Amino acid sequence: MQKSNPSTLPAYLALIAGVFIIGTSAILVKFANLPGLVSGFYRVGIATAVLLPIWLYKNRDEGIPSWHNLKFILLGGILFGTDVAFWNTSILLTTAAKSTLLANNSPIWVGLGAAFLFKEKLSPKYWSGLALALLGMATIVGVDSWRTSEFNIGDMMAIGTSFLYAGVMLSTQKARTRVDTLTFSALYTATAALTLLPVALLTGQEMSGFSSQSWWSLLALGLGPQVVGWMLINYALGHLRASHVSVSLLGQPVVTAILGFFILGEMLTVNQMLGGMLVLGGIYLVNQKSALKRKQA
Repeated sequence: MQKSNPSTLPAYLALIAGVFIIGTSAILVKFANLPGLVSGFYRVGIATAVLLPIWLYKNRDEGIPSWHNLKFILLGGILFGTDVAFWNTSILLTTAAKSTLLANNSPIWVGLGAAFLFKEKLSPKYWSGLALALLGMATIVGVDSWRTSEFNIGDMMAIGTSFLYAGVMLSTQKARTRVDTLTFSALYTATAALTLLPVALLTGQEMSGFSSQSWWSLLALGLGPQVVGWMLINYALGHLRASHVSVSLLGQPVVTAILGFFILGEMLTVNQMLGGMLVLGGIYLVNQKSALKRKQA
């Protein structure tokens, strides 16, 4: 990773910590053992219950952000809620391996969006790092799992997830240049919860009557990855480029695989270890000082 000046060092530290914390999401979802839409709603719902009252108290004399800023927050929340709905549904309609690989193409769209919308100049080193990270993801998933099933609606939804997630990253970067972390996080998660709730209800999901293990897992999911993890990442997005952060987020599966080994006893395969090293190598390249330069006007 590039040497950071004092102004960006906290953002890099926040990004590293945030990636590690949200890397626990899959472990907690597994412990919750609930449908994806349900765990997704409670994840952002619990976060909203924590963040919104704090924000309302701290901003009682300031009110909500201007519409110019609020529209990017609302857009990010709607996209994130829709992203969760698409992602969890795609896993049920295709293999988890294909869904993971297709959904994690989002850094490509983030990079292109940043180039066209934010006028960021993406160097060959950036694209090399992105390609290496995506190759690592493909290695973790495994080529055989890609070739053994046909392309279906679940795969299309996974591709849709990658576009939605890219939109989340870009709208977050845009909003965070003008809005503080708490304001963004509180309104963003509230919007995501309001987006997910009707989807869960319309699809007939059971929203209560869970075991104590499920409730504790949902609480940890909301407080850990969503409140702490994403607040750290949202902070980083206020100081680092979305194209830069999105590739770094590919470190999540590596964290999940390592935690799965120690917590769930899931053995790491050679493909997972090799793929993890490729992903980390790609993240390193993207975070080099010369990998991303803002285009001069």
